[in-house]
Amino acid sequence: MTKLFTTTALLAALSLPAYAVEVAEGDTLAENQTYTYWLLDAIKSLDPAKNTDVEGSDVLRSLFEGLMNEDAAGNMIPGVAESHEISEDQLTYTFTLRDANWSNGDPVTAGDFVYAWQRVVNPETASEYAWYIELMNIENATQIIAGDATPDQLGVRAIDDKTLEVKLTTPTPYFLNTLSHATTYPVPQAVVEEHGDAWTQPANLVGNGAFTLASHNLGVDIVLNKNPEYWDADNVVMETVRGVTVNDNNVALTRYQAGELDRVQIPAGQFPRLKEEFPEQAVSVPYGCSYAYVMNVSDKGPEALKDVRVRQALALGLNREVIVDQVLQGGQEPSYSWTHWAINGFAAPEGGMKDMPMPERQEKAKELLAEAGYGPDNPLKLSLQYNTDDSHRLLAIAAQQFWRPLGIEIELNNVEWKVHTDRLQSQDFELARYAWCADYNEASTFLDWFRTDGYNSGKWSNEEYDQLLAEARTAEDTTPLYQRAEEILAEEAPAVFVYHYAKVDMINPAIKGLPRENLLNTWYAKDLYRAAE
Repeated sequence: MTKLFTTTALLAALSLPAYAVEVAEGDTLAENQTYTYWLLDAIKSLDPAKNTDVEGSDVLRSLFEGLMNEDAAGNMIPGVAESHEISEDQLTYTFTLRDANWSNGDPVTAGDFVYAWQRVVNPETASEYAWYIELMNIENATQIIAGDATPDQLGVRAIDDKTLEVKLTTPTPYFLNTLSHATTYPVPQAVVEEHGDAWTQPANLVGNGAFTLASHNLGVDIVLNKNPEYWDADNVVMETVRGVTVNDNNVALTRYQAGELDRVQIPAGQFPRLKEEFPEQAVSVPYGCSYAYVMNVSDKGPEALKDVRVRQALALGLNREVIVDQVLQGGQEPSYSWTHWAINGFAAPEGGMKDMPMPERQEKAKELLAEAGYGPDNPLKLSLQYNTDDSHRLLAIAAQQFWRPLGIEIELNNVEWKVHTDRLQSQDFELARYAWCADYNEASTFLDWFRTDGYNSGKWSNEEYDQLLAEARTAEDTTPLYQRAEEILAEEAPAVFVYHYAKVDMINPAIKGLPRENLLNTWYAKDLYRAAE
């Protein structure tokens, strides 16, 4: 958690300069200010209330702007809110908005935030991220989401056009860190109500960010142009940003090397070679995401996965070190916790599976499977679903091979991203590849995923786990609570944790302003520029 200041009374308002493009000494700006980057999959939604994807969030940060932004190191800095105050009891936040316009010239008001946040928690919106507003501990969010209160009872109000008041149910140290997330962005009520679901189409979308939506060919590309109405437009250098969808990562790398893309993810296993050949372009930095195989323990899931011994056997039998060291080879780390190792203030519990030699893990897995009634004469048969990507395919094949000697037969099921996420949401899977990227730099962003009423695609539930996270919201020291929560995940194995991400990319050296020290890899097109080569 990044603390902007300590509260002892109603404090003087914070006012910091906005993070703007600073051209490095020796750089000359290129005449052509465009940035073209790779997208693995189509962006499902450009509605801040309905987006659930990292790639979608990257675009939304250019089309819209929230109360707060992040700098290159992940510190919170002012966005639309140029200052704020916190009450002595830390339950009331009062934000003063700067003079800012929507892309159609209308002023951005506190009421736009009120409407947007009420819209997220309104059950009629069917936002998959409604729980995020609840996680922020905003007054009445839980009751509204449950249908026990109306959206207008949410603890947020416009005192006037430039003053937004937010009331919390409990002091929340990470509250400010949540305010750069796309779910908290304002949306223009008149435009949404006029166009309905079509309001995010290029001809209709009105945003308050540094860029506007020029075109969006679903699954092909998305193009953004600089927004002259943006409050800090004078400090935005980049003119055009284009995301290009290429489902095959190796093809995308070829297109990067041909000069068609400025940034692309390095395919599994290729980082060592590319780093040696292109040391100025191949980059690997810690990235706050965790990769797992989620198990469906809902009523729709296979009976075998309801047995904790089976789930533990699957977790024990996966050789994470081989996956990281021999398959990925990009600076990733084996995962024995759901929370990423580099999350601020997090300390993983000691002991457990990671201290067992792999042969010992395998023998224990066989014992557990035998106890559950599975073995050579009665193999455990499961389907593993993953979305289209060569790295996911290679990892799924590796998992299949690790589990086969244990008497587990895995059928691999490759589907497109939209199908994959729809099936996850409706529990139409057995085992499924999934990754969670932190929404803010604090362990609860991971651990809340497995709450009974969290995102929790496999519908695992544990009363003690839920209680620990409830206590953590008001605890002065969350470390023992989070460690116990991770211990429960290790004991119950609702998912097989595989590895913690590193951001492994080829980046055109001419593109400047992409962060290297922000664990969440939160980047803003307004902070980029292309240097002359």
